[in-house]
Amino acid sequence: MKALLAFVFGLVFGCGILISGMGNPAKVLNFFDIAGTWDPSLAFVMGGALMVTAIGYRLVFRLGKPLLANSFNLPTRQDLDVRLIGGSAVFGIGWALTGFCPGGLVPVLGLGTAPLMTAAAILAGIVAARWMIQLRYRKAAVEV
Repeated sequence: MKALLAFVFGLVFGCGILISGMGNPAKVLNFFDIAGTWDPSLAFVMGGALMVTAIGYRLVFRLGKPLLANSFNLPTRQDLDVRLIGGSAVFGIGWALTGFCPGGLVPVLGLGTAPLMTAAAILAGIVAARWMIQLRYRKAAVEV
């Protein structure tokens, strides 16, 4: 049941990305071009998504527990560290350079080489980040 719901929600998300035009990197990049051909539609898409999410969270938390799990699995950390800030910066830079965020990239993977190259760069970044973390922990273990 979880897999079916994940598929349905992913399908709805992907359709929303395509219908809103956010699968088109030029449309996304125009949002970042404030001094040129600025297109505010991304702000409206994000605002609409935030409103739906806020309402959804309020409704779901009233249930006391998720429908398909024993409890909510919410993050407890509230601090800002170098990994969070650095990762956010890299994410934003990549999004501004390519016009694709990972969520908007998946529905358009079959539409050409640019989405595939962006997906490859994201995967390379994930591998590099994990490699750097492993090196850091190995170095810390040797120093102890």
